[in-house]
Amino acid sequence: MDIEVSSGVNRAVPKLQDPPAKEKHESRRRRVLLAAGLVALVLLAFFVLGRESASTAWEIASAKLITALNNGGEGFMNAPSHGQSADAGSVTEGTAADELLGGLLAPGMDRRSCRSRYELHRYFKHFPYAPSRYLLSKLRAYESLHRQCAPGTPLYADAISRLKSGGSAAAAGEEELCRYIVWLPFDGLGNRMLSMASGFLYALLTGRVFLAAVPPDSAGLFCEPFPNTTWLLPVDDFPVANLFGLGVSPDVSYTTLINNNKISAVVSDAGGGGESNATAAPAYVYLSLGWQLTDRLFFCGEHQRAIARVGWVLLYSDLYFAPSLYAISGEFRDELRRLFPAKEAAGHLLLRYLLHPGNHVWGLVTRYYHAYLSPATVRIGIQIRMFGFGSIPADDMYGQILACSRQEKILPETSDGDDGSAAATTAGETKNSTAILIASLYADYYERLRSRYYEHATSAADGGGGGWVGVFQPTHEEVQDTGKLEHNRKDL
Repeated sequence: MDIEVSSGVNRAVPKLQDPPAKEKHESRRRRVLLAAGLVALVLLAFFVLGRESASTAWEIASAKLITALNNGGEGFMNAPSHGQSADAGSVTEGTAADELLGGLLAPGMDRRSCRSRYELHRYFKHFPYAPSRYLLSKLRAYESLHRQCAPGTPLYADAISRLKSGGSAAAAGEEELCRYIVWLPFDGLGNRMLSMASGFLYALLTGRVFLAAVPPDSAGLFCEPFPNTTWLLPVDDFPVANLFGLGVSPDVSYTTLINNNKISAVVSDAGGGGESNATAAPAYVYLSLGWQLTDRLFFCGEHQRAIARVGWVLLYSDLYFAPSLYAISGEFRDELRRLFPAKEAAGHLLLRYLLHPGNHVWGLVTRYYHAYLSPATVRIGIQIRMFGFGSIPADDMYGQILACSRQEKILPETSDGDDGSAAATTAGETKNSTAILIASLYADYYERLRSRYYEHATSAADGGGGGWVGVFQPTHEEVQDTGKLEHNRKDL
């Protein structure tokens, strides 16, 4: 996430400072031009494409206009580069980050049960994408559906009973209100979070209820995202055995069912009995959408129509597959455009809606931040990931980090001249300070960067003014131990 955290102990969001009159006039002029352009787009769509397309264009234009107005007419805000003044506690003009994120989050939830839900907005550098009105309406409708169908409700009990019997409402010709997608854990925490967001988006698109089969190594990492209900699947009572051990290619995967004629793609879905080639729907299907893409047929429209007839979908994925849903043109593309007029907004908004650190993790995060990172005027994060199948020597990786930093002007440069004169320059005026946070399983890169800024003064040549630099690393466990709760807490 792109976050910027408030400095000092005062966590209140400072008031926005009024821009100069000239800037106000220029910003107002840009907004008028933008609004006029978007209205023209809607009129063009109405006369050329038809009424339905015009309605879609209007929703997209409205969402983009709201985003632009929230962000001063620019559509996004640039973070200051190294050497620019960046007060950690300030809120850049145009940021419209309220605690409910412009209506993205539902009101009325218990603040004490999930502090991060109501505090995280204070740490955002900026909130560039306003949620569309259509997305907000879909989320509120989804929350209502989830309350009706969640574990502990009569409708959930009926669905479980049907799953145990091996039947489906579609096979019996009945309308099924509660259909489910069950997320299963796969790979490390970052992969899990991305697949969660993708699975929830699929639930929104297909009218399913999103449930998470959370293993013990992830208990309490995230808050309940939906008001007055739970998203946790009661794993112990679930009829499918060995839920966490089915793996990449089980016998119940969708592709295996297709190959064994247990389910068939629906070529025609014209309504009124148009599914002439459809076989009886199984009680559930297992989607293996990991990096191997065992069930790649999932991304074909005729197979989506077949999956739609199944009451339970088990999702096993370590990917952010949301962008691939745009390729399923007949089923999802238009709906996705209405939900997210800017494609890049999808992951941004979904993650901010769905995943909020639990209170224990949030306490770790905020205490570490205020103890080590808050005093700095500039904060830089570096994640260094090494893979066993493509390892790079530490010297080469470190050299790449420094080369990239110089090219993009990210890290402060060190002085090759007289350290004494550089130190004397900053002794009387230390207006700039930089905190560098290292996220890596290994301590080597932390030690190298710490030594670099300990042994050499920073250079004033890059505009940094020779300020102070601190290098920090919360943890370096050498191995990724996803199966342990404490490891995942630190990872998050």
